[in-house]
Amino acid sequence: MMLVKVRLAAMMFMEYFIWGAWYVTVGTWLLHTLHFSGVQAGLVAGTTAVAAIVSPFIAGWVADRFFAAQLVLAALHGAGAILLFIASQQTVFTPIYWIVLAYACVYMPTLALTNTLAFRQMKDPKNEFGWIRVWGTAGWIVAGLLVGSFGVEATSMPLKLAAGCSLVLALYALSLPNTPPLQKGESADFKVSKIVPPEAIALLKNGSFAVFVIASFLICIPLQFYYAFTNPFLNEIGIVNAAGKMTMGQMSELLCMLLIPWFFRRLGVKYMLIAGMSAWAIRYVFFAFGNPGASVWMLYAGIILHGICYDFFFVTGQIYVDRKAPVAYRAAAQGMLTMITYGAGMLVGSWLSGQVVDHYATVAADGSATHAWRPIWLISAGLSAAILLLFWLAFHDRDEATAPAA
Repeated sequence: MMLVKVRLAAMMFMEYFIWGAWYVTVGTWLLHTLHFSGVQAGLVAGTTAVAAIVSPFIAGWVADRFFAAQLVLAALHGAGAILLFIASQQTVFTPIYWIVLAYACVYMPTLALTNTLAFRQMKDPKNEFGWIRVWGTAGWIVAGLLVGSFGVEATSMPLKLAAGCSLVLALYALSLPNTPPLQKGESADFKVSKIVPPEAIALLKNGSFAVFVIASFLICIPLQFYYAFTNPFLNEIGIVNAAGKMTMGQMSELLCMLLIPWFFRRLGVKYMLIAGMSAWAIRYVFFAFGNPGASVWMLYAGIILHGICYDFFFVTGQIYVDRKAPVAYRAAAQGMLTMITYGAGMLVGSWLSGQVVDHYATVAADGSATHAWRPIWLISAGLSAAILLLFWLAFHDRDEATAPAA
């Protein structure tokens, strides 16, 4: 059994190494080397948001009904390796956008597939999954350290690195334990209700749950400023090995994950979510006033806040959904939340962040651009603060005011 756990941990390591290798720095390559506009860079970063809307349909319909999970995983990563390599050879926006979008649509379903494959091989997922999933975060950290240490952030090399790892994972997946579809033999007719059943949508009739979902959608709009433009920002102002330093965010994420039960018992759902939203606003203020000189600590603090930003909001939100949804529809409710946040919210954010970045850009004769980053980050901080205030005033779920002792 331990050997199986080690193999699953290796799968998770490669799964998130791939994402961390290309996604963090793609904006730097597009803005600083290919001289794309902020809108174009934002749209490329937003391909994962489009794919987050599409992926539940692929993972929840094809993999659950027709083929074993490890075979689907191998096929998707094999296709992904080819698409990433082709994308790395392009220099024009249109082909890059459509190729990366195609790649995102084959990669994003693998996030659910790796979880499914891991859960199916465990006797006690509640206690065993955390140890395995943490290796995914380790993979993201190692990818960032490698890309930063080799100084290739502004090149297409991160895409090639991700393509190579994707090919390795495609071959490795074929050796993983057989995980046949659980719904094989059921009707193959495609129905949206099988992905997001009415029972999950009915949760929105609860006022507090609806406020939570609306706030989750809205907060993901300013969040995309961070995901799409932090690495270009740090490189532009002269931070050396920006990708490596950004991995401090994932390191703090690991620490905050351990602290969530302690804070959850004392703060409850509402104030955990408020803490997460507040951290996003504070992070952007730090970015606005930080610099590579005496105030470099503000840049580092903004990065390290990622643990609170991500865990206190997203992980706490997932716990809240799990507690509110009927047992039979918890997975569907989580899928609905993912489509609304990582999908719709970040898709809007990828467009808006690009518009704002372009508004504060100064383009030179050679097509290169510099940016007035302070107003860019203050706008994203203001948006985060406004959504925080809306949530604070409108969310009144007394049943979730405190969490039961663990």
